[in-house]
Amino acid sequence: MQIRHTTTDDIDTVLRMYDHSRTIMRANGNTVQWVGYPTRDDVAADVACGASRIIESNGRPVGTFAVVPGVEPTYGLIEHGRWIDTSTAYATVHRMAKTADGHNIGTTAFAYAKQQCDHLRLDTHASNTAMRHMADIEGFVYCGIVYMSDGSPRVAYEWWRYDTVPASIKAWVEESVMPQYDTFDTAHRRDHARRVIARAMQMQPTPMVFAAAAMHDIGLRDGRETHHISSGRMIRDCKALRQWFSDNEVEQIAQAAEDHRASAKEPPRSLLGAIVAEADRDVEPETIVRRTVEYSLSHYPDYDSEQHWQRCIDHLHEKYAEGGYIKLWLPDSPNAAPLAELRTLIKDETKLRLLFTTLLPSPKK
Repeated sequence: MQIRHTTTDDIDTVLRMYDHSRTIMRANGNTVQWVGYPTRDDVAADVACGASRIIESNGRPVGTFAVVPGVEPTYGLIEHGRWIDTSTAYATVHRMAKTADGHNIGTTAFAYAKQQCDHLRLDTHASNTAMRHMADIEGFVYCGIVYMSDGSPRVAYEWWRYDTVPASIKAWVEESVMPQYDTFDTAHRRDHARRVIARAMQMQPTPMVFAAAAMHDIGLRDGRETHHISSGRMIRDCKALRQWFSDNEVEQIAQAAEDHRASAKEPPRSLLGAIVAEADRDVEPETIVRRTVEYSLSHYPDYDSEQHWQRCIDHLHEKYAEGGYIKLWLPDSPNAAPLAELRTLIKDETKLRLLFTTLLPSPKK
């Protein structure tokens, strides 16, 4: 497939693609996204600033998308999360659509966008499961909720290139490591692994950090209680890692996995372990409460709402409140500020209960 700039002669074609994609959304239960949007004026504006692209197959338009560089005004406020990288310029991927016979449009569009910019963001409606799945497959990290100019919420994602990591390692992680997370509880799926990778790489962008962050939870296959030990054993037994790392480096990666647990009483044995442990301590308040609720729903399906609530507050106090067992191992830890916010939330039981209720909308009676 080929990609070119959209021209004014393509506007009607792009609008037809929007109509088709809107029909697909409705057929999949997404009735609220793209209502009266994008308009002809939106397409014309994308064409005028050079942001819009056409994807062609055998010379025929089959898809469209926009890559808009610069600050996206609606991303200034993000709730229930935070952007991971706020220090570098980014471009936003917008308005992706296709014809009825367009195939692999998302893959093609994202590959192009990644060639154009090392740091990308996007947003989509919570009901747009196809785009959310595509964002995950493409390595985007869920960051929180942003709001459009009309006040409607969107889920927000972020991606950036790890040029310090060989492409072969990244490909192996995507093909052999990430699928393992699909079998774990909902609090430890691919989105969790990707966020740990992203946070760790922000602290030290090296191949060893990437591998350790990607593999830190793979021992969940053998159960939660000793998963850190299982992760270390599986890393030591992984022959594929010897393609890129020495035996000593593999041992350090294994130790980092063993040392990452928040309940560990001793500090990690290395800086690598401290980085992975800190990256795993994603203490953004709503993320922590959501993961606590998800774990409770998954492991205690017979609980009613009050039992889930009691388990939630007991866990939060035991682990995250003042005097809880969670520890931060790095000076000037990036987790210090969000942990303080979380502790403030835990003290405000009324506000905490309201958040809990939104995350458990249909409690068992």
